[in-house]
Amino acid sequence: MSKLLQSVDQRTQLVGENRLELLMFRLAGRQLFALNVFKIQEVVNLPKLTALPHSNPHVVGVTHLRNQTISVIDLSAAIGGRSLKNQENCNLIVTEYNRSIQAFLVGAVDRIVNLNWELVLPPPKGAGRNHFLTAITRMDDEIVEILDVERVLADIVPYETDVSEEILDHELVDYALSKELKILMADDSITAYRQASATLSNIGIETVYQPDGLNALRHLKELTEQGVDVQSEYLMLVTDAEMPEMDGYRLTHEIRSDPALKDLHVILHTSLSGSFNLAMVKKVGCDDFLSKFQPDELAEKVQGYMRTQIQSGRLT
Repeated sequence: MSKLLQSVDQRTQLVGENRLELLMFRLAGRQLFALNVFKIQEVVNLPKLTALPHSNPHVVGVTHLRNQTISVIDLSAAIGGRSLKNQENCNLIVTEYNRSIQAFLVGAVDRIVNLNWELVLPPPKGAGRNHFLTAITRMDDEIVEILDVERVLADIVPYETDVSEEILDHELVDYALSKELKILMADDSITAYRQASATLSNIGIETVYQPDGLNALRHLKELTEQGVDVQSEYLMLVTDAEMPEMDGYRLTHEIRSDPALKDLHVILHTSLSGSFNLAMVKKVGCDDFLSKFQPDELAEKVQGYMRTQIQSGRLT
């Protein structure tokens, strides 16, 4: 199975081209699910697991891989399906999200596919608010459901949104409230957006939500067509990297190519690895990047930018 992912490091050029690669797999039934390859470290046959007393019921144990002890999450049970525990022919997908390593117990692993983000669509509106999908696509006449792993992890490990007192600059908080500063956020994970939005509210900043890069770009262009200065409307754009229809890298490229938008401050807010994002930030012209989900670091980035804007006279 390691051969399936041995060329992942050679695929980074796809992201800047609004393309992605998905690892497709099944859980307890026939439905195909998928995760982005860039978040996957390896895929292995199910090893022996050690029970972890008093853990979340969806954590079926821990395993030791590459000198690390890793929690194993029953992905089927975590999204409300039939448990895979004690089933045969299972696999582990080892992933890195938000600076942590975890493994997901899955059924049969299908294959890796390469496709354009434009072929990846938001979940149907009739799916309700409690689903675990960020997107869907179609492959060989089958619907493929792309899972919102941030939502899965948030249900297992409660997330923090408070900002440490030593990070808070109360003068800046008061300033942001008095000026009604807003940040535009683009993220296909409503869970990730709510985390970031709650954190930014601690520093006095309102957020405006767009579910993907294409909608965010349309929103910004509509403002400029109405004669609105986007830098006066928004302090900055905070965008996810992976989103249906248009990813954050392509969104940044489009912004930098538009004379009316090119000076908008853009922070990439992503669960992908730091070294990868440093290269991509430079390539597409993002101003900065931040790994999810670090409330203090998000607050520091935003407050730091506010200070520079106030000192330069752009914010008064």
